[in-house]
Amino acid sequence: MAAEPDEAAIEAVELQLSLLWRRARSMSHHLSRSVHPEMEPSAYGLLTILANEGAMRLTDLAASIGVGKPSVSRQIGFLESIGLVRKEADPSDGRAQAILLTDKGAAQIHTVQAARKEVFHTRLAAWSETELQQLATLMAKLNADYDKDFAREAKDHPQVES
Repeated sequence: MAAEPDEAAIEAVELQLSLLWRRARSMSHHLSRSVHPEMEPSAYGLLTILANEGAMRLTDLAASIGVGKPSVSRQIGFLESIGLVRKEADPSDGRAQAILLTDKGAAQIHTVQAARKEVFHTRLAAWSETELQQLATLMAKLNADYDKDFAREAKDHPQVES
């Protein structure tokens, strides 16, 4: 069993993660505005999920980011109004609707993600392959721990489909 990390080490990680999250939020805000001047970062996040996962039900989309359906529904309504997503009958259940990117939405998210990738390439250009692999491994480990928390919370507080 691993020894407990000392408080100073945990505080140093927390400080660095807080800084990274603030910068990531700032980047998300900038990226969302590059898609549409009125787009909120949360709507941009929904576009990236749909780009990565494909068509999803509103309930599944809300669960994937851990927020309620009304908030996601409002964002999807906005994205639909500017032509980036559309709804269609869910092939697995014709009574439900799946949300998917339009061609315009896919093109927009591809352009923005390419720009984001270029920023990462610039920021990490001086890092060695070993450093990049170590960072990716440790971040994956942290994300897996968070996934356990989300799974436990979803089990304890299931959302009701309407």
